Amino acid sequence: MDPVTEFRQQVARNIEDIGKDAGFQALSNTWLQEATKYFYSYNFSWLGRPVIQMPQDLYATQELIWAVRPDLVIETGIAHGGSLILSASMLALLDYCDAMQSGEPLDVRKAPRRVLGIDIDIREHNRKAIEAHPLGGKISMIQGSSIAPETIAQVKEIARNHKTVMVFLDSNHTHAHVLEELELYAPLTSKGSYCVVFDTMVEDLPNEFWNNRPWGKGDNPKTAVWEYMRRLKEDGRTAADGQPLAFQYDKTIETKLAFTAAPDGFLKRV
Repeated sequence: MDPVTEFRQQVARNIEDIGKDAGFQALSNTWLQEATKYFYSYNFSWLGRPVIQMPQDLYATQELIWAVRPDLVIETGIAHGGSLILSASMLALLDYCDAMQSGEPLDVRKAPRRVLGIDIDIREHNRKAIEAHPLGGKISMIQGSSIAPETIAQVKEIARNHKTVMVFLDSNHTHAHVLEELELYAPLTSKGSYCVVFDTMVEDLPNEFWNNRPWGKGDNPKTAVWEYMRRLKEDGRTAADGQPLAFQYDKTIETKLAFTAAPDGFLKRV
């Protein structure tokens, strides 16, 4: 067996063993619960912009973008913009690698890969910082509710000009809002790409964590994912490309991460 295959098989066994180790998973869940008390995910930045995500999920994001090679990443929820900058940096790396392989000079002004961020309230200081960032030229932003008809109309108009689309949903975390986002945005996901729903962990943490929030146990992104997957299975949906829409949970990702804000949230279109 060649060493590359041998290493990949070892990694696959590692992940499988993690999935079978209930004690390790329980320890991970305890750590995640304790970390959430201290707003652990607020403590990091990406290329200078605060990125409110678990570091493990940031690593998963770069792996997904590298593997899928999207030319459009759609993100609901902007906050300080760190996640937009992360996606833009990965798309810029893809542009650079394509140029290196082709031998053609890279004209960043003509590079087709883009990031589209949507938020109901893009604070002016955040907008200015995102636009002033060296990667700001790869990012477009829409201010408005992600589920408003006028917003989704703009998103669809942009998406139809791109071949491979990836979606990250991370705005209002109520069941109703996320379920509507899934109905509107998941069909834009290209086959083989991902629709990732963040903060599904709300369902798994004690309700007192969310006393000042409109979401909590039984009303959160994970319950919305479960309902949407039920609808897909029982009622069916059609993707934006006209093909039947189907997703599967990519449990390998969350198993190998061990700590993630998106359990049951890594949805791969198949």
